[in-house]
Amino acid sequence: MIKKNIEVAADREEARTIAVLVQLASQYQSSISICQENRTVNAKSIMGMMTLGLAPGKQLELSADGEDETAAMDTLVQYLVQ
Repeated sequence: MIKKNIEVAADREEARTIAVLVQLASQYQSSISICQENRTVNAKSIMGMMTLGLAPGKQLELSADGEDETAAMDTLVQYLVQ
């Protein structure tokens, strides 16, 4: 399992960021979750992600667990912080 703390890039529009993030996460076999303010959701669930929200500047903890966890984490971190 890999965990990383990140801050969502300031120029992100929340709904679009969530939609793209779910699409990216769904490409991987690993279990991927996002924790924000003691609330954890499945990053592959659009409904879960919409309830969590991804406002610019928010601190998140990403977790990936599985055979392609490193590739999944690299892709998601790159997307969210740039």
